[in-house]
Amino acid sequence: MNKEKKTHFSKLMSKMLRHSPEQFGLKLDPTDGSCETNELLEVVREQPKWSDITINELSEVVADCEKQRFEINGDRIRARYGHSHDKVSYPAAVPPTQLFHGTNVVAAPTILKVGIQAMQRQYVHMSEGLHFATLAGRRRGELVIIAIDAEQAAEAGVIFYYAGNEVWLATHIPAVFCSMYTPKLGGDQP
Repeated sequence: MNKEKKTHFSKLMSKMLRHSPEQFGLKLDPTDGSCETNELLEVVREQPKWSDITINELSEVVADCEKQRFEINGDRIRARYGHSHDKVSYPAAVPPTQLFHGTNVVAAPTILKVGIQAMQRQYVHMSEGLHFATLAGRRRGELVIIAIDAEQAAEAGVIFYYAGNEVWLATHIPAVFCSMYTPKLGGDQP
């Protein structure tokens, strides 16, 4: 499967597993947002463009997704994060000292005043490193990285959830724990 086809298929999977499963008649487990991989394949194959998709191609898209949005566990598949439909539950976890959130120059001043809101998603998305924050932030204009003092936020009562692959979630991050990320001289650059 070429890169363009993988991207289109990944977007379809996002729609099915993250945003509107009911539109496709897909029932997701309310606890973790998963469904049987074969059930997803059946629903995907009902789409004329994807009638010949194989389990190997699906697995390849899951493995090659740069943001690691999806996860196959046994005979089940799910989106790790980014849901805008029914809220998926995650176990609370202790975050690393600092997390990062990618955004843009337009949104950054509001974040620094009111904090990071979930907006149309169920959770605020953060990452342990700059890579995923940069990928998320670049989609919406000129990149700005917000550093989150996760240790202080957790001590103040913010509950963090680990979605896997360096992605962390919370329902809201108050502004007091947010600051503009400034790379150290010679350090990582977003």
